[in-house]
Amino acid sequence: MGDRSIGVMYRCDSPPEQLPAYARLVERLGYDELWVVEDCFFTGAVSAAAIAASVTETLKIGIGILPAAFRNPALAAMELTNLERVFPGRILPGFGHGMPDWVRQVGAHHPSPLAVLGETVSAVRALLAGETVTVDGQYAKLDGVKLEFPPAEPPVISTGVRGAKSLRLSGRVADGTILAECASPAYLRWAREQIDAGRADAGRTDPHRLTVYAFLDFDEGRQDARRAVAGRLVGGPPLSPADDDLADEIAALVSAHPEVDKLAEALPEHYLDRFAVSGTPEQCAASATALAEAGADSVVFVPPNDPQLAVTQITLAATDLLPRLRG
Repeated sequence: MGDRSIGVMYRCDSPPEQLPAYARLVERLGYDELWVVEDCFFTGAVSAAAIAASVTETLKIGIGILPAAFRNPALAAMELTNLERVFPGRILPGFGHGMPDWVRQVGAHHPSPLAVLGETVSAVRALLAGETVTVDGQYAKLDGVKLEFPPAEPPVISTGVRGAKSLRLSGRVADGTILAECASPAYLRWAREQIDAGRADAGRTDPHRLTVYAFLDFDEGRQDARRAVAGRLVGGPPLSPADDDLADEIAALVSAHPEVDKLAEALPEHYLDRFAVSGTPEQCAASATALAEAGADSVVFVPPNDPQLAVTQITLAATDLLPRLRG
């Protein structure tokens, strides 16, 4: 994987009081990044990022993601400049649409999620660059707002998005894109095409960082990966057009095995190679390398949701997988 970054996620369903020890462990094991999550209604990602950064020295802390509709752009910029000035070069913020049901549940639904995300990211980037921002958008409304303490170097702002329109928007307004779990190499290449189309529209030639989350199951039995991939196929959003070659097969599998556990047992092995980093060290290395070769600048491992098993697996992977990926 060369100079690609390798990270680990602190899952949203893990108790916040365990985060400091986990962050220290991730840094000690030699990973480049730790990503914290903001899903409703677990914990806030800005405070989680501050906690993780404060107990580590060089570990980069990703925020994946802040639902844009929850955040006033000025307040978001104020929080991020705090983090960036105290922990310069270590914060990797991400914004996204948020899950529609959650957004409605807290009264933040907007008829144009794309406008919310685009206006928020554009305003936050401008504020962090030290600009005076006036905008009267569909969502963002700022009148001569300027940060008193902008960071010396603005952080890379990413969007966590999936579909073609959102990916093109990311190319236009953001510095990077975060792709969620079960992203196949084919999907990464397709996503890059959409992002590059947006970048071309905006005349952008600066780098665009592509981060991909990948289920990690560092175990030759691959049972956790089976359940994770099956859960995504049953309850998640549709796969991308890049994975259309499996559409009929997946539909038939889900129809025959509508329960996650049954579907997990029925999944062909090649699904685990394509949609997760799982299995033996050799299998894990091959899947992670395929993501890097497809365009990922950072591969972030999402460990099993059992906290003890997660610690065991990221520790074993640091010994047996990281050297393969780096050398």
